[in-house]
Amino acid sequence: MPFHITPDPKFLYLSPTHLEALQHLKYGVTEKKGFIVLIGEVGCGKTTLCRKFMGELDPAHYDTALILNPRVNETQMLRAILTELGEHNVAKSKHDLISQMNQILLDRIAKGREIVLIIDEAQNLSFEVFEQVRLLSNLETDKQKLLQIVLMGQTELKERLAAEELRQLRQRILVHYELRPFTRDEMNHYIHHRLSVSGSAGRPYFTKWALRHIHRTSRGIPRIINNLCDKALLSAFIRDSDEVNYWDARRAVRDMNRLTA
Repeated sequence: MPFHITPDPKFLYLSPTHLEALQHLKYGVTEKKGFIVLIGEVGCGKTTLCRKFMGELDPAHYDTALILNPRVNETQMLRAILTELGEHNVAKSKHDLISQMNQILLDRIAKGREIVLIIDEAQNLSFEVFEQVRLLSNLETDKQKLLQIVLMGQTELKERLAAEELRQLRQRILVHYELRPFTRDEMNHYIHHRLSVSGSAGRPYFTKWALRHIHRTSRGIPRIINNLCDKALLSAFIRDSDEVNYWDARRAVRDMNRLTA
């Protein structure tokens, strides 16, 4: 199935904006910029891009900690980071956790390792956890930061970071990128790419008017594109046709809109 919404790396399509975002992530980490922020609308492909980025980090040189559930307090966040880094005997108190993390990071840096912390859905972090993450960025030697921190989140993350109480964290962000939705041409290439990876040799085929309707409705957001294309393919299948036309796309839009009606 070409239009599953799960982030299967086999179907990865790097549009110009996704490729540029990936380069920003790589630059921020390799140049040890400390804080990196990636923002994108819901369904724009941040998680898929994150998997691609982590897959390209050399495991012989980098240790990564990926936090997918940021709705935690400061102590839980520290414990989650240490667990993600492969530590099993973690301390219990917040003070001891910070001391343990500092020592572990120093030991790994001394062995030539680099440590990257990635926090997904970062717009859901509480102010207290934001502040704790900022304090972690203060851990450093005379020559470098002990931790490279990537904050990934929806557009609300930009509003959170603009808050006056987070100005100290905001001043530490040296690399920032905001994903934009697909243009019409990018969406066409994206759909063709997913069909080709699935084994299509020109069929099924989306007509120009079907593509136009899908782009207008989806606003270029990949997850919505996938949803509409999947429903439109089903509509064409029911008609016993391998050409997806405007009416199939329109039926897909109506079907999706029923969920919010």
